[in-house]
Amino acid sequence: MPFLDWVNKAQAQRTTADVPYHLLQFQSAHGDPQSENLLIQGDNLLALKALLPFYRGQVKCIYADPPFNTEQAFPDYDDKLEHSQWLTMLFPALQLQRDLLASDGTLFIHIDDNELGYLLAIADEVMNRKNRVAIVTFKQGAATGHKSINPGMVSTTNFMVVYAKNKASWKPNRLFTGRERDKRYGQFLINPDSPCDQWQITTLSAAFCAANGGKKLNELKKELGPLVLEEQLNEFVISHAGQVIQPVRPDYDAVSEAAQKLIDKSIAEPNSILVLERDGYSTMYFRGGQRLIFYSGKLKEIDGVLVAGEPLTTLWDDLLSNNLHKEGGVEFPKSKKPEALLKRILELTTRPNDLVLDAYLGSGTTAAVAHKMRRQYIGIERGEHAVTKCLPRLNSVVSGDQNGVSQSIGWEGGGGFRFHKLGEPVFDADGGIHPAVRFAALAAYLWHFETGKPARQTFDSPMLGDHEGTAYVLLYNDSSKLTLSFSPTFGPL
Repeated sequence: MPFLDWVNKAQAQRTTADVPYHLLQFQSAHGDPQSENLLIQGDNLLALKALLPFYRGQVKCIYADPPFNTEQAFPDYDDKLEHSQWLTMLFPALQLQRDLLASDGTLFIHIDDNELGYLLAIADEVMNRKNRVAIVTFKQGAATGHKSINPGMVSTTNFMVVYAKNKASWKPNRLFTGRERDKRYGQFLINPDSPCDQWQITTLSAAFCAANGGKKLNELKKELGPLVLEEQLNEFVISHAGQVIQPVRPDYDAVSEAAQKLIDKSIAEPNSILVLERDGYSTMYFRGGQRLIFYSGKLKEIDGVLVAGEPLTTLWDDLLSNNLHKEGGVEFPKSKKPEALLKRILELTTRPNDLVLDAYLGSGTTAAVAHKMRRQYIGIERGEHAVTKCLPRLNSVVSGDQNGVSQSIGWEGGGGFRFHKLGEPVFDADGGIHPAVRFAALAAYLWHFETGKPARQTFDSPMLGDHEGTAYVLLYNDSSKLTLSFSPTFGPL
């Protein structure tokens, strides 16, 4: 696979190893004090490295919204870098996020077309191109305002580059999105409770008009207007979905022998409706050589509402940013993402209690949505708006914030999170252990270094644990440390 080269790439490749491990300093608990959700204020690269000993291979979904390098971000972000500088900044962050991902985890990288090509090149290298799942086109605006004045094309989209940690282990959830009424369903079954040989079928428009006092369709259109008419017709179709029909020509060679016989018979008896019962599958109906399919087969429940649905595609043009300024109760011009976008990402790739990470938290959208959807989360934000925006937004979520996706998922409040700041490095400039480091923190780092596994246990004694037949013991005071490995058979090594 070809790789992208740039000035300082070698430095970028070394950065992950060179970044020092830092402590996380607890600041405050909010809501449930037992919650493991984290809001961290500090440089995202340092914070990601600090998380590695505890969360390596544990994160189910990462949403990354790095600076787009378009000179439009906040003062806290260097968003006007030369391409090589931008790549050097992003490369090690991708490596650390990859290492934090679970084997069946998913990475979403949000970007616009300014750096899309460069991002694809380095992300393919870090994540392995064979693990690239999709490039989603996300519509986030309309061709209005000042952008529509100039000639040429108006940009209304961003992109989401999606990678699996290991595509062979990737198991996304099945999602559907709402779509317009399928107007090919134009017939209506008048008496569905009668035996099928007595069924009476008319047109959908005739049935709709009959339900509206017998008025003609043109009269209703003039009376209601075309938009309201279509809205009411759509409601009629959904509420009578078991009666709305479309006749389709079946693929004769693809159906069973029993179905083929009924197709042939229905051609010979064009006025009869023939039935084929199937174990474990829906019943098939045939008339005049065609199969009758019902609109009810298209309905999906999305956010508690039955709508005509279709499988999720790579074009997300239905998540418009209406009332985005109200979400979270914080102002975040140009960079706030709609909660519906993160809801879709989490619905696609996670389940309750899965761990979600956002190292470019911004206004706190990812953490807010993860909290409402009962996922665990870690949010990292280096700027002051970790305190001025993210902290109050998450407090509002705990209190039952009703903006964004809250009502669609029944959020009423609860849970909690802990606020940390990035603290001192584990080792000082001379290589000694920093005085602020305590036994439990050092034990967690050393366990990770020695075993390569995340430190999920509580370390409160010299005996840290055993791994693959080796026991690990730490003797430590303020001025020295000693790590001992013991074999259960041969004693001290």
